[in-house]
Amino acid sequence: MAKAAMTELQQQIEEVRREAFAAGYAAAMQVVSDATARLTPKPGNTGAAPSRRRARQMPPTARRPGARGARQTGRTHPPADRRAQRGTNALMIEEILNAMAPSPVRPAEIRKALQDNGVAISFTGIRNALRQLEARSTAEQAGDGKSWQRPVT
Repeated sequence: MAKAAMTELQQQIEEVRREAFAAGYAAAMQVVSDATARLTPKPGNTGAAPSRRRARQMPPTARRPGARGARQTGRTHPPADRRAQRGTNALMIEEILNAMAPSPVRPAEIRKALQDNGVAISFTGIRNALRQLEARSTAEQAGDGKSWQRPVT
């Protein structure tokens, strides 16, 4: 008798759980349907619907200071509309090599000299520029393989 009552109680609990799940699912789908109905453009409206990414962003005041996408105050590169032309890094590094010639210069020294002039370039950028200069025969690696200098002629 107790086993039958227990089985019946479990079946009732399972039925209540399914009904509650179905009701919650229906309510969630209704909320989604209402939200998408507000985002769909009306006929004749040529503007695009707001992107989901914008809708999920927090207001700027709620962001963490180091959060991705937050505005950085110590900007080291110019905005896209004032970006330097291609090859500018190589020209600046060539000037530094000429100024420090004939002694070989390490990438860290090149970066320090650039920073003293108010220009910030990553070591990868410096390495790429040095490879460009090497291809143009305006720079070569020094004997130790870690330093660069003007070609000795």
